[in-house]
Amino acid sequence: MLKRIFTSVAFVMFLLAAGNTWAQQSVTESDAAELAKTEDTLVLMVDSMYNAFIPDMRPSYCEQFVRKLVRALKVNNSFYYPFNKLKERINIIYPEDKSFRIFNWVITSSEISKRYYGAMQLPSEKLKLFPLVDYSAEVAKAEDDTVLSHTKWYGSIVYRIITHEVDGKPMYTLFGMNEASSISNKKIMDPMVLGPEGPVFGAPIFSLVSRTKPGEPLKRFVLEYKKGVQVGLNWDADLNAVYFDKLVSQINDPNRKYTFVPSGEYDGFKWDNEKWVLVHDLITVQNLKNGEAPTPVPLQPKE
Repeated sequence: MLKRIFTSVAFVMFLLAAGNTWAQQSVTESDAAELAKTEDTLVLMVDSMYNAFIPDMRPSYCEQFVRKLVRALKVNNSFYYPFNKLKERINIIYPEDKSFRIFNWVITSSEISKRYYGAMQLPSEKLKLFPLVDYSAEVAKAEDDTVLSHTKWYGSIVYRIITHEVDGKPMYTLFGMNEASSISNKKIMDPMVLGPEGPVFGAPIFSLVSRTKPGEPLKRFVLEYKKGVQVGLNWDADLNAVYFDKLVSQINDPNRKYTFVPSGEYDGFKWDNEKWVLVHDLITVQNLKNGEAPTPVPLQPKE
């Protein structure tokens, strides 16, 4: 019990220290002016890499964009420059402790081909940058039980990062969206720790068991579902939990994930004892028969 209290205090102190470091660091006025000028160029370059008339040229424009972005990030303390204009065109996201940020985008080089790109920058005077190389197609059926690195990353657009403590150290859960398949989409919860060699993705912090390695816990949670339908996977502060749509196959075949659609019910995960613990029926749904109306919630008398 005492050990848990001490590690929790240490974690809170880590967050406070990270916040203080953020407040103390800044970009010089001259460097900020240089970065602002470069940012304007980057914004223009985004149009080419997204919308080049010949789709096969988009990866080439993307390479040019990456080289320009890296040159900008080599400016001292560039981590503390917000790139407010650029983040209207690409995804730039931070965890709550500001211990890193991710630059993130997707290139559509054909009607059926998408590739995800990313770069993780750590706060420092001199550049600390880890490219994120999309490996989602190669990992295939082992996607939920494989530990990956920044050179083999489960590509996605990262839309939320949640920070928790595991063994007294910060663990980050990244929520991502991958639409690379022509017949299905995926939403992902991908745990990550920052190691000496950069980010490490995937950790056995789920209460679910792997499909391909019986007896072992999942290392990431992947929801795959039919193209064109809306599926939720996100954190809800009121519930203090992650919620997600419970999926069912339209043809009653659980092996064909591209037929999965929402059932109208919701499961979820609660953070407990340093793990994401599955909660069935997280959100109560009132099932009605034909002709029935929802039961109204009775008014509570005022005191």
